[in-house]
Amino acid sequence: MRAAWLLLPALAALSAYYVYLPLPGAVSDPWKLMLLDATFRACHLIHYLRLSHHLIVLNYLICTFDKLKSVSSEDIKITDAVFDGVEVRVFEPPAKGDESLKRSVVYIHGGGWALASARTSLYNNLCRIMAESLNAVVVSVEYRLVPKVCFPEQYHDALRATKHFLQPDVLAEYSVDPSRIAISGDSAGGNLAAAVCQQLSKDEDLPVRPKLQALIYPVLQAFDFNTPSYQQNMNMPVLPRYVMINYWIDYINGDYDLAHELLINNHTALNVGRALSFRARLNWTSLLPPSFKKNYKPVVQSTGSEAIVERLPALLDVRAVPLLADDATLARQPRTYMLTCENDVLRDDGAMYAARLERAGVPVTLDHFHDCFHGCMIFTVWPTDFSAGVQTRNSYIKWLDENL
Repeated sequence: MRAAWLLLPALAALSAYYVYLPLPGAVSDPWKLMLLDATFRACHLIHYLRLSHHLIVLNYLICTFDKLKSVSSEDIKITDAVFDGVEVRVFEPPAKGDESLKRSVVYIHGGGWALASARTSLYNNLCRIMAESLNAVVVSVEYRLVPKVCFPEQYHDALRATKHFLQPDVLAEYSVDPSRIAISGDSAGGNLAAAVCQQLSKDEDLPVRPKLQALIYPVLQAFDFNTPSYQQNMNMPVLPRYVMINYWIDYINGDYDLAHELLINNHTALNVGRALSFRARLNWTSLLPPSFKKNYKPVVQSTGSEAIVERLPALLDVRAVPLLADDATLARQPRTYMLTCENDVLRDDGAMYAARLERAGVPVTLDHFHDCFHGCMIFTVWPTDFSAGVQTRNSYIKWLDENL
């Protein structure tokens, strides 16, 4: 009995030590965020112990939490369909009065190209609320995931589903106004949304084009893992820098033994000829505002390894890295909403893309949140409900409502 009384405080102390992380003072719901991050880290520990792949464990946990909350709604018709071989979930609000056509959003979910689903409560809830609030048809794309498939399959799935939906006969089937369609996504879904939007802008035969794109803390580049936000937030919960690098490696079918080379930017060193022509397009010293740059310095290696890019050509493929697009492509993009969070390694990806789009003549709204963190917008359902999630979701939907 005495041993148990001694063991319990020790376990409590160890648990508190494992869960606790020093966080910036402005982060909302800090203890809840620490608990969420501790769950993610436990999944990675399982992977490192070779008990299972951490992505499989994470998806299992997501599905487990998913069963805890019902998101059914009598006001929204939810159906599953297949668009050009790609599964989608469609959210349709009821007709109102003499209204004949509705606006629409094609939504691509996040999760490091490897996690979540259009069918989980996190995204089901988000898309249902969007459909209700906007009185819009929302198409949520169920693209295939890592580790079953890798780049460029996720991109092809998102592109095929979107192009299928943009056909006039399909839009007519869902009573959608062809002139009021947005493409949107969060995190890795924001990456896919931006890449799809770029490709659609080059398709001369496409009869309908999106009016808007709305990108939520998107991942847009694998060129520089030492931007100020990567340095500032390298150990932030949910998405520390090493985890984002591993997501990239998984997505482009690389090896984890390259993680350190990527972390120190050896793949884009000055002697890597393939990277030289892209350097100016990701020069954060000229693209970021002083409040983002702070006192951080660029990390540019004079000598690196050309072999990394030869092994992983997707690192410089614009379909995977939309921030590498040329100015002519950017100039063809639709009006853009960009949501960024201060406590997020991807903050500068979004800010740099917003700056480049603006310089190319595209109207851009950069919506920056100082107290929020990566992934927060989908965390509005118990037990992962955050005030930051409601705050960012409301701002995002408000912009869509005013501009779509």
